Amino acid sequence: MQKPVINIDELEYKTFGKGEKFRAERAPVSSRIGAKKLGYSVIRLQPGKRAWPYHSHYVIEEMIYILSGTGTLRHAGAEYPVRAGDFICSPADPEQPHQVVNTSEGELCYIVLSTQDPTDVFLYPDSGKYGVWHGNASDPSASPSFLVFARKDTAVDYWDGEV
Repeated sequence: MQKPVINIDELEYKTFGKGEKFRAERAPVSSRIGAKKLGYSVIRLQPGKRAWPYHSHYVIEEMIYILSGTGTLRHAGAEYPVRAGDFICSPADPEQPHQVVNTSEGELCYIVLSTQDPTDVFLYPDSGKYGVWHGNASDPSASPSFLVFARKDTAVDYWDGEV
């Protein structure tokens, strides 16, 4: 049986992102201590960075807890200052996109916790795209996972290629 506890100083961070704006360090927690229905990670952002694009979910609910630092939460068309000790709710609602941005001069560190549903649909208002995912929430690269991103204006008709 897996040890059900880990200290934050034992976490292993991996850097991910793309371009100038998107760069973060992520340390998975849930997979290290045997979680099944909730996923959680610790995220570290340097000044000016964000981990993910502004997005919303149809299925997955997320909660963020700011451990240290300050920044800005983009949420449903508004912006809110965030600081250590703040809880942030991101319900499964396509009308409530969210994104944490480090707008400070120091590091911003937070915990992100989410439900681990095997299927989700996400919207990206800044780029006009959507994503559809189905697979193993603990290991999204595991077969037979399915992930696709597209734009509504490039969609095809239901019967396209069938008749």
